[in-house]
Amino acid sequence: MQIDEARVRAIVEQVVKSLAAQGQAPPSAARGGATAGEGVMPPPTTLGDGVFATIDEAVAATEKAQREWIAMSLAKRKDVVAAVRRVGIENAEMFARETVAETGMGRVADKIVKHTTVSRLTPGFEDLETTAWSGDKGLTIEEMAPYGVIGAVTPSTHPVPTMLNNTICNLVAGNGIVFNGHPAAKRVFAQAIQTVNRYIVAAGGPANLVTTTPEPTIESANQLFTHPKIKLLLVTGGPGVVKAAMASGKKVIAAGPGNPPVVVDETADLERAAVSIIEGASFDCNVLCVAEKEIFAVDAIADELKRRMIAHGAFELTTAQIEQLTAFVFKGEAGCAHPVLNRQAVGRDAETLAKAIGLTVPSTTRLLIGETTKDHWFVQHEQMTSFVPFVRCRDVHQAIDWAIEAEHGFYHTAVMHSKNVEYMDKMARLVNTTIFVKNGPSGAALGSGGEGTLSYSIAGPTGEGVTTPRTFTRRRRCALVDYFRII
Repeated sequence: MQIDEARVRAIVEQVVKSLAAQGQAPPSAARGGATAGEGVMPPPTTLGDGVFATIDEAVAATEKAQREWIAMSLAKRKDVVAAVRRVGIENAEMFARETVAETGMGRVADKIVKHTTVSRLTPGFEDLETTAWSGDKGLTIEEMAPYGVIGAVTPSTHPVPTMLNNTICNLVAGNGIVFNGHPAAKRVFAQAIQTVNRYIVAAGGPANLVTTTPEPTIESANQLFTHPKIKLLLVTGGPGVVKAAMASGKKVIAAGPGNPPVVVDETADLERAAVSIIEGASFDCNVLCVAEKEIFAVDAIADELKRRMIAHGAFELTTAQIEQLTAFVFKGEAGCAHPVLNRQAVGRDAETLAKAIGLTVPSTTRLLIGETTKDHWFVQHEQMTSFVPFVRCRDVHQAIDWAIEAEHGFYHTAVMHSKNVEYMDKMARLVNTTIFVKNGPSGAALGSGGEGTLSYSIAGPTGEGVTTPRTFTRRRRCALVDYFRII
């Protein structure tokens, strides 16, 4: 069963019109965007429909469901996966509003886009391949087989889209999946899990193929990591949870931190660069790990780039205002290697962030920018706020060097705006990131403005890259000796 893309577009258009009627602009509009005021708190969590009191109960239920799942026909499994895709499309506005209300992060309109696009662009069964060899000694085939039950940890920044992406990938791969959601998004996450289960059962699939607990904690995550029935771990989060998962002794697919730099050289289309950077960095208030976090601009075009960004919804802060904002966003003494982020700053729109330092900016403001040194905390630490530092560089070679330094070898994402193939080639080779976008917004490599499939788990630390269903399979080979070579 295929997703009807016309239907997807119609649903998104209907939701955006609804938002506009309530005075809320769609994500493409040049505005700051309200955050928590748009939200509706999700209901208290109850047990049932995939939500279990303990990790042990959740794993046991999913193990049973996974055995039923792999016994089903591929045709029926395709129907079930199509139903899971509909969860994100038909409930996009509800999940978006509830996520904003519970977490305080992001924009409802942008989150609607996240829910619908993850449902449409996550790859399906076409991603799996069967390989065959035939010769004088017979026939051998190799297929992509499931692991069994997967344990997964998800972030608070995009809890339901990550869950939907991970669920679709793993169901296609033949796995069941037990989630430990983020405590800051536990209610909307549990509600989404229950909705997924209802859609699965209605489509003829087994109950409890996807499960969670109502009170996710560090302890429940550790229980998931060490559970003997969990065959593979999928972790989307910060360095702490990735390190804990890797200490489990199990195979881990880890989507760790990122700090994506964007380089703009003197040959770039500055209008396109300005629009693209604002589009990528301001989407959902910069909570995406692929989003542009710092700009390295060649001095010859720096002023013009800033002028064009301001024309498209950026607001430039003074040095004094940047330092006020630094004190609000980061907690820690000067020289602190790992400053702690103020959660009241993360994922807030530009207007709200400006108000925190006593500044009033136009309601059309999408992004705050301002010049800093390359060593500034805003440059060197992933901060997921609506402020992007602007670093002036002598030439493109210095810009590339400083960008690589700021990326910290996370192997995540980098962006460049240039018409010089030699410069783009140099940065592509040296930055060594999983995703490298040239002349577009950061999401272009994930199907947003460019080609490619969508993933909310970019596995840089463990090397799998942009995860797809095949990421969660293991290869099995079967040989028949001396027979079935028919030509």
